[in-house]
Amino acid sequence: MNDYAKQFIDFQKSTFETTFNTIAQIQDQTESLTSDMMGQMHWVPEESKKALDDSVKMFKNAREDYKKMVNDGFVKMEELFIR
Repeated sequence: MNDYAKQFIDFQKSTFETTFNTIAQIQDQTESLTSDMMGQMHWVPEESKKALDDSVKMFKNAREDYKKMVNDGFVKMEELFIR
């Protein structure tokens, strides 16, 4: 039973990691494109640009917090099922 549980958890971790990294890359590329575009829009107020930058930082922090919670969940699953 432990071997099956370990394989299942490892598969789930791998799937999560791959999916998470792909989504993170898409978000980072979108951020880069948006930042470049905002840099070319001289008529946009600096307050708006700062608000966008603050939002991006908040999203990145939330994304990393989410990843940490999921990884902590995998550790707990391993503790429960693999002994």
